[in-house]
Amino acid sequence: MTRRTAVHPELADSRAGSPLFSTWRVGTPERQRVAVDAIAGTWQSRPWPAEGLLGYYVYAGHDGTTLMHHSRWTGEQEYEDFVAAHRQQRVDEIDRAVPGIERIGLGRYRRYRSLERAAGDTRVPGLVVTVEIGFEAAAAGRRSAWVDLVLDALADDPAGNPGLISAHFHLNDDGTKVLNYAEWESAEAYDKALAAPGEGVGSVTEHWERVRNFPGLTRFSGSRYTYVLGLEP
Repeated sequence: MTRRTAVHPELADSRAGSPLFSTWRVGTPERQRVAVDAIAGTWQSRPWPAEGLLGYYVYAGHDGTTLMHHSRWTGEQEYEDFVAAHRQQRVDEIDRAVPGIERIGLGRYRRYRSLERAAGDTRVPGLVVTVEIGFEAAAAGRRSAWVDLVLDALADDPAGNPGLISAHFHLNDDGTKVLNYAEWESAEAYDKALAAPGEGVGSVTEHWERVRNFPGLTRFSGSRYTYVLGLEP
């Protein structure tokens, strides 16, 4: 069976060997809501499709036009088997409810490291922020060193980040990106962190300067989301 849950996913779960992220452009806040309802109805009316799928989660973009999808798979072959046997019927049913969805690619990742929530921290994230960091092809092998540097900078930040609950860094398969999935207490807490001295989140420290001027970096692109749907076996 398939059950709906309001509990946020555990991105540091070691069973998830193949986390996937994708984006749909649906156009308006109303179509966001209708699409979420269509996804929930389509999935909950069918058996859970694969033992290798640990969970499927949907987030509404604060731009009012997009939905982010995150699925946690034990391995890539389990996802490919799902595509072959089950995906298209689900897509067709959702498209009948919300015609004209634009599906903007699929990102295949592996989680590298996380800043996990502190022991005893029971806060429910009010905001999820994803930051996609681009790298030159020649810098693919240095992405893990950049993530290590970010985590050092967070630990060394004199201002701290009191509104930050967790951050999970993923490396994509083709070597061009890092994806940071960060849970924040609220949009207000995130805005406060952005307003602090420095460029973006982070104080003016040597560690953060090295993060921002790391060789091979090409771009940063951030998006804000609200978690709206969780589906699990």
